[in-house]
Amino acid sequence: MKIVLLAGNGESTKFMYNALKDDFSIEKVIIEKKASSINMIKRRIKKLGFLHVVNQIFFQLIVQKLLKITSTSRIKYLKSKFKLSNEIIPSEILLNVPSVNHEECIEALKEINPDVIIVNGTRIISSKVLKSVDAIFVNTHIGITPQYRGVHGAYWALINNDAKNCGVTIHLVDPGIDTGSILKQEIIHPSSKDNFITYTYHQYGAAILMMKSVLQDVINGNLKAYDKEKVKSKLYYHPTMTFYLYNLIMNKIK
Repeated sequence: MKIVLLAGNGESTKFMYNALKDDFSIEKVIIEKKASSINMIKRRIKKLGFLHVVNQIFFQLIVQKLLKITSTSRIKYLKSKFKLSNEIIPSEILLNVPSVNHEECIEALKEINPDVIIVNGTRIISSKVLKSVDAIFVNTHIGITPQYRGVHGAYWALINNDAKNCGVTIHLVDPGIDTGSILKQEIIHPSSKDNFITYTYHQYGAAILMMKSVLQDVINGNLKAYDKEKVKSKLYYHPTMTFYLYNLIMNKIK
């Protein structure tokens, strides 16, 4: 079975590659260039409003960075616990492309003709790319879908007092935002030592085990997908700084 990892240039891509490389044949790791931050901010302003987006940026620039600094020892512990390796991916199997939707990416996928394409941390993939090869596109979503689409699914589940949906999803990819049929889901159980930054390490620890199971299902011809019926679906974004601080003080949600 030929596998391609189609991904963003983030730490989680290294986690996924290093966890799978010894058990499965990964033909190529295709990394897309990071999307323009200016364009992303402009789109957010159109959708959410100027003041809201500025407040989100303050959260990312101040709160997130402080949490990362103060969580160093916890992150180290979780990486060890879940065997998350950020060892460098060998250059001989790497391919850098402008975007997952760029013609260069499509041509590479056609040439490789993989059986499975594992998606990790990319922008929304176009229908043209999804139809370019006869492969299964599988994505890790850091949240339980369809209830928590978008970003930071574990945090938003805790904010909503919905611990039973604080988890991670492996799903098929369609042109929507985290709307593909579900393959596997797992609930995580963060402790009082965890916070907005460290929830994701729990999620990737669970996701990697699920991804291995999904790939084995493909090999055995047992892959099954399903959709939840009559479940409220919502797309979530980054919290604002004031929202985060309010819930930290009033509800003790870190």
